[in-house]
Amino acid sequence: MLYLTFAIKLYSLRYPFLFFDLDHTLWDFELNSVETLQDLYREIGLKERGIDDFNDFNQVYHEINDRLWDRFRKGFLSRQDLRWKRMFQTLVHYKIADEPLAVTMSERYLEILPTKTNVFPHALEVLTFCKEQGYEMHLITNGFEETQKMKLKNSGMDGFFDHLITSEQAMSMKPNKEIFEFAFQATGAKAANSLMIGDALDVDILGANHVGMDSVFFNPNSLPHNDEATFEIQSLSELITILS
Repeated sequence: MLYLTFAIKLYSLRYPFLFFDLDHTLWDFELNSVETLQDLYREIGLKERGIDDFNDFNQVYHEINDRLWDRFRKGFLSRQDLRWKRMFQTLVHYKIADEPLAVTMSERYLEILPTKTNVFPHALEVLTFCKEQGYEMHLITNGFEETQKMKLKNSGMDGFFDHLITSEQAMSMKPNKEIFEFAFQATGAKAANSLMIGDALDVDILGANHVGMDSVFFNPNSLPHNDEATFEIQSLSELITILS
């Protein structure tokens, strides 16, 4: 009887399958990364090594990281090289050409980062609402699988999602259609009854467009753009209105 009630509820929903991005959408990557780099800056003693300004260090690292992530998504850089080269290139910017130090920093960064617990405002409220309403929720992420699992567990979000779809499993990355097709096969969803929620127009929204899937562009900073998403929100709380 309970199963029948759930099945009827799921059938009545416009988008019974919700696919969320994790970083920058639910889990506040920017804030958590800054906190991680602050820990690393103190632990490694970078001030004593000649990097006097943490804010400058933080900016340089994230600019390099964004550039290398773009190369990684396009297949020009391996996962392993991404991890240590972003640290090495940051150090080289400050004229510290120390590969072993870069490797150590990379390892510690990946150990500390997923222990951070900052999520976007209303994230847990919205996930709780969706769960109570009977939505099936899944994640599609280009992030590293074990790291993403730790982020979910430490931030209290691991109990909301049925599947964590990663680029490692799918052997494809957003915005390529193959990772979405892999997600549909794994979850039993279809493009017509699914909704993608993410912060990146060129990754999440473009990927959804590739497979004919409706989407929600999470744009907390109200950045101007000319791309097309089915919905656009500035706060995660607006999802409740869309899904009610």
